[in-house]
Amino acid sequence: MDLVVNGDRHTLEMDPRTTLLDALREHLGLTGAKKGCDHGQCGACTVLLEGRRVNSCLILAVTLDGASVTTVEGLAHPVQEKFLEHDGFQCGYCTPGQICSSVGMLDEALSDDDPPELSDAEIRERMSGNLCRCGAYPNIVRAIREVAAR
Repeated sequence: MDLVVNGDRHTLEMDPRTTLLDALREHLGLTGAKKGCDHGQCGACTVLLEGRRVNSCLILAVTLDGASVTTVEGLAHPVQEKFLEHDGFQCGYCTPGQICSSVGMLDEALSDDDPPELSDAEIRERMSGNLCRCGAYPNIVRAIREVAAR
């Protein structure tokens, strides 16, 4: 099966039960996406699949032949700078998923014909699938809001 990850094409042979998360981490050595709950509930494994955010622990890699995946390692986005600037992380475990989800969420929201105003409440709602055990939410929201305001 072929998978384009961060712009590079990879031909992978693996067990058909392998999740996208495990393919990224174990077969390609891309450890940015984290295995948190392994049930799609925490968002630590969030990556962009064809530009849309997904929980990579829930998707079988074999179903993605020819698809394009972007991980945190392949991003170069202003939200990353703002996470640093606003201290949008503490332990950092959820940060790659938070960043990928932020990028996907901003693309979703700002590509609408009539983009919504991304208030703090709207950002929190749109990011509700990504959990942070440390409680860095106010700083994460601040970082996202600043990028959205551009």
